Amino acid sequence: MSVAHQIDPVDELSPNDLAAFWLPFTPNRAFKKRPRMIARAKDLHYFTPDGRAVLDATAGLWCCNAGHARKPIVEAIQKQAAELDYAPSFQFAHPKAFKLSNRLAMMAPADLDHVFFANSGSEAVDSALKIALAYWNVKGKGSKTRLIGRERGYHGVGFGGISVGGIVNNRKFFGGLLTGVDHLPHTYNRAEQAFSRGEPEWGGHLADELERIVALHDASTIAAVIVEPMAGSTGVLPPPKGYLKRLREICDKHDILLVFDEVITAFGRLGFGTAAERYGVVPDMITFAKGVTSGTVPMGGVIVRKHIYDAFMNGPEHVIELFHGYTYSAHPIAVAAGLATLDLYRDEGLFERARAMEGEWADAAMSLKGRRNVADIRTIGLVAAIDLDPRPGSPGARAYDAMDRAFHDHDVMIRITGDTIALSPPLTIGTAEIGSLFDRLGKLLDGLD
Repeated sequence: MSVAHQIDPVDELSPNDLAAFWLPFTPNRAFKKRPRMIARAKDLHYFTPDGRAVLDATAGLWCCNAGHARKPIVEAIQKQAAELDYAPSFQFAHPKAFKLSNRLAMMAPADLDHVFFANSGSEAVDSALKIALAYWNVKGKGSKTRLIGRERGYHGVGFGGISVGGIVNNRKFFGGLLTGVDHLPHTYNRAEQAFSRGEPEWGGHLADELERIVALHDASTIAAVIVEPMAGSTGVLPPPKGYLKRLREICDKHDILLVFDEVITAFGRLGFGTAAERYGVVPDMITFAKGVTSGTVPMGGVIVRKHIYDAFMNGPEHVIELFHGYTYSAHPIAVAAGLATLDLYRDEGLFERARAMEGEWADAAMSLKGRRNVADIRTIGLVAAIDLDPRPGSPGARAYDAMDRAFHDHDVMIRITGDTIALSPPLTIGTAEIGSLFDRLGKLLDGLD
């Protein structure tokens, strides 16, 4: 900037110039005409700069599972910043990184026993894909390089993640992406699955499409399949019954690694520590982020099975086994936040609480069936999606108006993708707040043209 911009110290929470910040995944011009500003947060609510309470129906961005500004997490972050602000994870380490790794390994099923830390879901996915490719190299099967994602899948915004992802607008502006990638079909069919609670009865057979892809490319060229157990960012698509188990069977049959992207589904969102636990399916890797620190400090990572880790532990002991990592892998403050968050989940029984409330949550969401412009509703765990009929010639406009009016006029934060409203509140939500949330949404929908 040619002219320095000064901020009035008396009014720091109300920026006087919105030009400099390029907001991600946001229509910037529309936002800056009618900003949705947040100044602080506590428990189930955000607060605007003028003090208005806004019910958080999205857990931030699927991440603040324990609620906001929880004292044990805040205190752990403050203490760690004063004790050890940073330590490298290249050739050095700090004790709490091992403690958190052990806690995460204990939470994961079966022999998912080793944790590689990153800083976000996007980095976690790219790390998992690189580990998969490197694994087959060290196993002497370097021809296994093809990666299989799924239509409508979201795996972050790294080049690896958008290559295996299947959301059109996330892909189409960025060139050819990674080569050697194919995609399974998505699992949603409104005619067969409308207004489903939990896992739809129809659609398990879609996993057999993996056999078609294997026949096309040959198993000797395929390294890994990556799917979200529940496709979240595309609009909440729960897996059909039997779908994930069938994917596991096909991957086992053809010696292909199976990666569950659990950036959204882990840490109680579906009523369990992981979706792998809920569905009784053991993937070869689990990616995580978001809920591991309840959104307080960026952190992500990959939990890998023992045989993958062991495959790398050969050769001279002084030689690096995996040439990959990040400056902030296992950052001390993120690790401290993670440990405090896991303690809070355990001490308050938040995973079990979410599981117990799933039916009540689904009932409340389904009460909106028949409201104006509602085309479908899907629920699973403490997640719900409400599909709205699009306005003719203006896809996405109706849901955008819903999000904007929800914040400004009904004191609720909701998330949208296309013409779908997605809800994923903190796991601390109770009966009264659920009732209030869906009452406000009903009024919102009734007034939406």
